[in-house]
Amino acid sequence: MKIKYILLLIGFGLSLQGAFAVEQMTVEKHAVLGIDDCVNIALQNSPKIKKARYNYGISKGNLGVAKAGYFPTLGVGTGYNITDTHTSKNSTNSNIYSAEASLNQLIWNFGKTNANIRMQNFNRITSLYEFENIVLDTIFTVKNRYYAVLAAKATMDVNRANIEINERNYQRTKAYFDEGVKSKIDLVNAEVNLSDSKVTFVNSEKLYQNALVALNNSMYVAFAPEYDIKSTETFNLENNFAPVDLGDIDEKTDLSTTPVEASDAFLTSKIEKVNVLENFEFKPFPYTFEESVKLAYKNRPDLKAYDSTLKAMKESLKYTKREYLPEISAKAGYGFRDQNNTNSFNVGLNLSANVNAKAEKHKIDNAKYQVKIAENQIEMSKQDIYFEIQNLYVNMIQYEKQIPLLAIKVKQTLENFELADGRYAVGLGDYIELQDAKVHYNNAQINYVQTVFNYNVARANLEKAVALPQSVSVSIEEEK
Repeated sequence: MKIKYILLLIGFGLSLQGAFAVEQMTVEKHAVLGIDDCVNIALQNSPKIKKARYNYGISKGNLGVAKAGYFPTLGVGTGYNITDTHTSKNSTNSNIYSAEASLNQLIWNFGKTNANIRMQNFNRITSLYEFENIVLDTIFTVKNRYYAVLAAKATMDVNRANIEINERNYQRTKAYFDEGVKSKIDLVNAEVNLSDSKVTFVNSEKLYQNALVALNNSMYVAFAPEYDIKSTETFNLENNFAPVDLGDIDEKTDLSTTPVEASDAFLTSKIEKVNVLENFEFKPFPYTFEESVKLAYKNRPDLKAYDSTLKAMKESLKYTKREYLPEISAKAGYGFRDQNNTNSFNVGLNLSANVNAKAEKHKIDNAKYQVKIAENQIEMSKQDIYFEIQNLYVNMIQYEKQIPLLAIKVKQTLENFELADGRYAVGLGDYIELQDAKVHYNNAQINYVQTVFNYNVARANLEKAVALPQSVSVSIEEEK
């Protein structure tokens, strides 16, 4: 019997493991993924989401155990007794076989079982909301890291274009120096600026690769092949696709050599007008600050989980208070002994109580404190949510205001750069003026990209704080 029972448990464990087994989603080589695709991969692969599902399954099992309190309990037993008695006058021995069966049924325990069932049901609901909160965290972690890849790619493009500009400046200054038009210091400055631009590009390339690692990590995809991610409506890269490739992560590139001779000595429109972001659009956030706070109080799964925990603590308090009360149960039993073929059948109604008044008093006090802690947690969470949304809302609005101003600044610094380049070409301006104009233009582009990134992140975090419905999600019952 014991061996059969163990085998039964092993079989149940294997069937349970199969029920929750889900293959990891991978990324196909050269695939083009949108932000929703990345979110979906993360939701399917996340071990945190799987763990939350398993916890929910445990809470459902605990609820089933609590409901089982109303089901009858079956008891069976059997035995074989050998008795050998010796005295000074005589000796006796007996071999008795017996078998017994009993059925116990709880009739009423003054609401203790009901309170326990309700408490376990609220714990189940809490597990559900904790699952939804982890899903939200997963979605917005992927979104933020997706935007980070786009920002890093745009910054790398700006810095790559900056190398080309500095290469052409170097070639032009060298030609002027050879002709005796410009001084040696201009040539040295051109060489230094070219070297600096290469160092900056290498650093931006490192940040880009780190952003890729973070995105792959958020999707739980190891050994990801080369793939592309699409631009979004609010983060529209000029070439629309950002390549994702970490296959050459350890490749070394020589950036120390001077550039080859350029075909012309002036800036070309391809280099001077690097439209890193084009057609930038965004729809205003649809809710006011006050509406956002109200929605958060209504939608936030973590707040719902705290509320459900409070209800569970209140039911736990009821259960603890009712432990003073007795239980009424019915019992029926049948017994057989082979000695004289004795059969017996009994039916009974029992009233029982077993209470330590001192211990119960402290249990009730502890249960009351648990209720107070749960109430305090809800109030504290509402305060935290209010200030979290207020901070995120202010940030998002500020970035909304900065984006068009920075776009204008990019155009203005480009115009200034063109003028400085023209002055330098005809000998009216010096190299420092040209370099300052180029730096301002380059910085304006990078600041513009960073602000667009900050806006997207701020808006995504605000959507998470309000717990707005998402286009891609998963349900608690997805694994069958």
